[in-house]
Amino acid sequence: MPASKPRLIEIDAADDPRLADYRDLRDVQLRQHLEAEHGLFIAEGEKVVRRAVEAGFEPRSFLMAPRWLEGLDDVLSGSGAPVYVVPEALAEEVTGFHVHRGALASLHRRPLPSVEEVVAGARSVLVLEDVVDHTNVGAIFRCGAALGFDAVLVAPRCADPLYRRSIKVGMGAVFTTPWTRLPDWYDALPALSRAGFTTVALTLAPDATAIEDAVAGVDRLALVLGSEGHGLSPRWEESADRRAIIPMAAGIDSLNVAAAAAVACYVAARRSGTAPGG
Repeated sequence: MPASKPRLIEIDAADDPRLADYRDLRDVQLRQHLEAEHGLFIAEGEKVVRRAVEAGFEPRSFLMAPRWLEGLDDVLSGSGAPVYVVPEALAEEVTGFHVHRGALASLHRRPLPSVEEVVAGARSVLVLEDVVDHTNVGAIFRCGAALGFDAVLVAPRCADPLYRRSIKVGMGAVFTTPWTRLPDWYDALPALSRAGFTTVALTLAPDATAIEDAVAGVDRLALVLGSEGHGLSPRWEESADRRAIIPMAAGIDSLNVAAAAAVACYVAARRSGTAPGG
């Protein structure tokens, strides 16, 4: 059976109500409210849009500059969702920034799974407490996916992994990495310990040991990362099974949380002598 043609709809007015999903994409507070209210998220760029659809997320619509239609023709034809075709200048007026990658999609969010579902069978899990920068969240998801981590858990105040910037920086890793929000911040780490994980917190605490030593011999690992400014809360730092540090050269005490995640994930992935791609 031949593939259907995409539902192309040309639009020439920025205030067209059909473009509401794409309005003011740089206004974080407005977007958080709109996306939560309507249960949607935005994917940006040909590769990310394709990965979102291939991961099974249902498109609400697409917003495309004409020159990007051919590259995504199979995705657009297979979805049945409307494709709003606009000049690039109009796309910039609607979204609030230059859409240099030319392709956007609005997709339906899915209900988040339980923590138990996400960690079932997992050997390596990332746990994020109050990482509020969307770029850092996306980068951490990408690190975890690249280095063989099985899942990500985010605390209630953590930035949204499905925010457009997070998705873009993470190259769509959030679409294929099982993740959810922790419903109970206070006892989150003890609960993971009871579930069979060894929780290892990256921290500058005086009793922290080198990351290589902290993860040595650990079977099921939950690697815990704190906020950009103050790091982990005292509650999470104290309730972790082990505390770890990445040894630094003199004069530098720590790395950006995304960089620290990359180093720690690399070390953790090799704790058993096997690593992704090895």
